[in-house]
Amino acid sequence: MTENTAAPARLSPGDVAPEFTLQDQDGRPVSLRDSAGKSTIVYFYPAASTPGCTTQACDFRDSLASLTAAGYRVLGISPDPIGKIIRFAQNEGLTFSLLSDEDHAVAAAYGAWGEKKNYGRTSEGLIRSTVVVGPDGKVTLAQYNVKATGHVARLRRELGLDD
Repeated sequence: MTENTAAPARLSPGDVAPEFTLQDQDGRPVSLRDSAGKSTIVYFYPAASTPGCTTQACDFRDSLASLTAAGYRVLGISPDPIGKIIRFAQNEGLTFSLLSDEDHAVAAAYGAWGEKKNYGRTSEGLIRSTVVVGPDGKVTLAQYNVKATGHVARLRRELGLDD
């Protein structure tokens, strides 16, 4: 670990969300601007088909109807190659867009790529994070270092969807 490694710039409510266009599991380009006028949940996960990422993705899948009904679009982003994302979506029946960010440029722009600690070891990689972007393109909620298990339920509470 180098001493001058800078932490990624994290987004905060009120910040303009960085625009992006990435390929989804169906081979289509998906852009944040496609969500203009809607709220979008952009969540970053480290690796498709791993236990934590599968739990989190299936939680989003199981909540998708109610999230959509409340006006939210869900986009999952990982540094996985498109082939791995395709298999993940098919194996788990994921019907929302999963996007490939192999060069992790989008993750970095959102503050979701950088130094992290796992089991006492420090490495550079994807930081499990969720950013909610409002209809105006501004961040309404930004969460970093989230836990996969229970994250969607917590997010739903924070968005006021579970009364």
